[in-house]
Amino acid sequence: MISVKLASLRALLFGLLALSASSLAGTPKTEEATFAAGCFWHVEAAFRKIDGVLEVISGYTGGTLANPTYEQVCSDKTGHAESIQIEFDPSRVSYDRLLDVFWREHDPTTLNRQGWDVGTQYRSAIFYHSPAQQAAAMASKQRLEKSAKYGKPIVTQIVPAGPFYRAEDYHQRYFEKHPEAELGHADWPAAARSREGSDPGGDARGGGDPAESAEDGRPHGKARRH
Repeated sequence: MISVKLASLRALLFGLLALSASSLAGTPKTEEATFAAGCFWHVEAAFRKIDGVLEVISGYTGGTLANPTYEQVCSDKTGHAESIQIEFDPSRVSYDRLLDVFWREHDPTTLNRQGWDVGTQYRSAIFYHSPAQQAAAMASKQRLEKSAKYGKPIVTQIVPAGPFYRAEDYHQRYFEKHPEAELGHADWPAAARSREGSDPGGDARGGGDPAESAEDGRPHGKARRH
């Protein structure tokens, strides 16, 4: 009787182990990618459209202060960059594809600036999570430099990923919450207004001073960003 019970228990354990292994095998292996390309509102929105991207979080990284607030990052004294952290399925989208989107969504030749957004928090940076990501980022940057696409040096930093701090909730999925922002009619957070002293405006993809709207002095098609 005891041997029969032991045999049954052994069979049950093997069955549970097999079920667990099967469940793990069916769970997609995900990876992280972290980029800084100016204002995180439009960068987050761009990456959410990519098939294989599972989640995008706006936040702050690359600085010296733990758990910084938006106001502290806006001071340009914490060393953080407005950035996004991506969870993606590498079986559906490659890291190289994400790099292509990163380069497309901003001007990597303007040092600490995108459009009218100025400060180190708006710098261009790739924060790699593995040696493979580092190699891919460097190769991608070198290809762009050799192509002479921009006609100016690329100033994008390629540095190890460090602590990433999620930005305040009102920054997450900003354009989904405020579709009017893409038309240039959303209010700026107070921290940005006090920092700039005026309506900064700017092109959502950077690359120089955009034309002003004859209606209200703001750039055409520009979100009133922070």
